[in-house]
Amino acid sequence: MARCVIVGGAKIGNYPFVKGYLKDDDFFIFCDCGLNHTEGLEITPDLIVGDFDSSPLPETKIETIVLPCEKDDTDTVFAIKEGIKRGFNDFLLIGVVGDRLDHSLVNVYALLMLQKEGLNAKIIDDFSEMEIVGKETKYVSPDYSYFSLVNIGGTAKKVTIKNAKYTLENAKITPEYQYATSNECIDGKVAEISVGKGCLLLIKVR
Repeated sequence: MARCVIVGGAKIGNYPFVKGYLKDDDFFIFCDCGLNHTEGLEITPDLIVGDFDSSPLPETKIETIVLPCEKDDTDTVFAIKEGIKRGFNDFLLIGVVGDRLDHSLVNVYALLMLQKEGLNAKIIDDFSEMEIVGKETKYVSPDYSYFSLVNIGGTAKKVTIKNAKYTLENAKITPEYQYATSNECIDGKVAEISVGKGCLLLIKVR
């Protein structure tokens, strides 16, 4: 099945970098002022959602879901739920991390929601790639300058990092003490990361 790409309204400064992740058969959901990225990304939305408090309601024949301004879900979270409802099992979020720390954090935590549903999901910004790592081994190629593991909830146990400057085996990382920041691959090897219990946010930095 095609992948669901959700486009938020946060700044995208490096369109060529972000466009490198997109596929011809992606299904694109644009959220509210994320529509400002249609020209830079050279994409036509398949679906538009939003309360349109930050951009005007577009006059278009494209399917549009108009949301109330007073609601529990942000436009981006609603778009994610809509993608889940439509049966997508692979998600890419772009334009969701930026100047608004509150919205950025909510969007990062949405990766946990998608993981809980057993779905694949990543966030891409101008500099990095973000995803949740658990028992399933994740890999970091030497193409990335740095990578970090960040605990965004609960206690992560049996954390393992191999083929990196700083290795770990059977380690524990809590939200209160983050010590797996700014690691590097070594000797051109691909780093391997897994978490036996719980999960962590893996951030790979270009």
